[in-house]
Amino acid sequence: MTLLWLITGASLAVAIAALAQARRTARRLEQLSQNYWELKFQHGELRVRLQQLTGEQPPEAQPAPERRDSFIPLASLKR
Repeated sequence: MTLLWLITGASLAVAIAALAQARRTARRLEQLSQNYWELKFQHGELRVRLQQLTGEQPPEAQPAPERRDSFIPLASLKR
């Protein structure tokens, strides 16, 4: 009977340690995710500032190449 209590106690200790590790990992993941989005935002700001300093136009402001799309009725595709 004592062996069963020792196994139960050891299992409980391992479960508590695993829960603590999972919480630390979740907290670290949240921190890394927040850092990623902050860096992505700062990168965009720095890119815009660099484009302003060099006089370069951002990709959105550059004229898009002209596309020649025309309407094709579905009836003509079925033939």
